[in-house]
Amino acid sequence: MRDTSGAPAAYALLGPTASGKSRLAMDLAARLPVEIVSVDSAQVYRGMDVGTAKPPAADRERVRHHLIDLVDPDARYSAARFREDALRAIAEILRRGRVPLLVGGTMLYYRALVAGLDAMPAADAAIREAIEADAGRRGWPALHAELARVDPSAAARIAPGDAQRIQRALEVWRITGRPITALQTADAPKLPFSLKTFALAPGDRAALHRRIAQRFDAMLAAGLIDEVVALRRRYRLAPELPSMRCVGYRQVWEFLEGSIDRAALREKAVAATRQLAKRQLTWLRGMQRQVVACDAADAPARARQALLMLAGARPC
Repeated sequence: MRDTSGAPAAYALLGPTASGKSRLAMDLAARLPVEIVSVDSAQVYRGMDVGTAKPPAADRERVRHHLIDLVDPDARYSAARFREDALRAIAEILRRGRVPLLVGGTMLYYRALVAGLDAMPAADAAIREAIEADAGRRGWPALHAELARVDPSAAARIAPGDAQRIQRALEVWRITGRPITALQTADAPKLPFSLKTFALAPGDRAALHRRIAQRFDAMLAAGLIDEVVALRRRYRLAPELPSMRCVGYRQVWEFLEGSIDRAALREKAVAATRQLAKRQLTWLRGMQRQVVACDAADAPARARQALLMLAGARPC
């Protein structure tokens, strides 16, 4: 597909966790020549299948997926690397005459793609170690409070327990003396394609909360705890690694360490997932996008219509 200007077109389907993005993406793929590019910071990790709601093998055989299972869970994967990988995948899809459909809820990755990261300083190991040591003494919520003093906008988007993003925001502040949000608003690099975005959002927030609880119960039933046990045996993992900071995995880690029981595991994971969804919706409200109610009975039809309307497109 090309848009009305003749530029090759790519599309993004964003939304909070448990809003049904993967299901709708597969529905679109059954009717349009799309390949799916994951925008999910947890699905990049190999072996983390149950707790990330990774598309099943059958779906990945039917429709080509990209940026899934890229690194082992004892490695780190950055927004900058995502941007490089996504641009490469999208270019390959367009060369094949297919339509790139970006699907996910990691808004930092989406922003990195559309706004770029050139203004961001490189990681500084010494500063990161100092921040981690400070967190060990005072706890991440205290560092979140520090971040709120120097960059209130970033703190409003980052949870008090989100160690990875608190660390990066404080690192940028200490290196540059400028808030990370100020650097993120730099002029966006021009993309070599037209990217148009639509989003899933709940008409009824309570309905999304029910979905979140039901999905986590299904993950537990599908063997999430056993998955984490196997990962801990296979890799040299630590609770500070980004992979084990993912919602669900963090709470299972606490359970396996004996600091919480199974009931608390479920309660804390569901609460953390709700908070994640809230942050995702906050990001979405600041974007230009067309919205589809994810809890509407005709959500698949509405999503198809939204994509075609965004395209204003003609077949390639």
